[in-house]
Amino acid sequence: MTEAPDVAILDAPSVDDATAADRPWIVLVWNDPINLMSYVTFVLQKLFGYSLPEATALMLDVHYKGKAVVASDTRERAEMHVFRLHEHGLWATLEHDA
Repeated sequence: MTEAPDVAILDAPSVDDATAADRPWIVLVWNDPINLMSYVTFVLQKLFGYSLPEATALMLDVHYKGKAVVASDTRERAEMHVFRLHEHGLWATLEHDA
């Protein structure tokens, strides 16, 4: 007859910061040679509800700095923002908020 094996007690796994579901992601809009500055301003107002001065400031960052952070959200919502920006012809990506 065999004996039952010893039971080991394991610690609960820790949650890695990189896999946390609520870790914020940023949405970046990049400068492109196609869209007019007025159109970029319009899209930012339409999709994110920015006021004209806020959207204009972000558009100027895109134009002069090459990119601007237009939103910070969960990964799923950030992916949707990028998708919607692409639908409007803007170059956009998302990345982890550092």
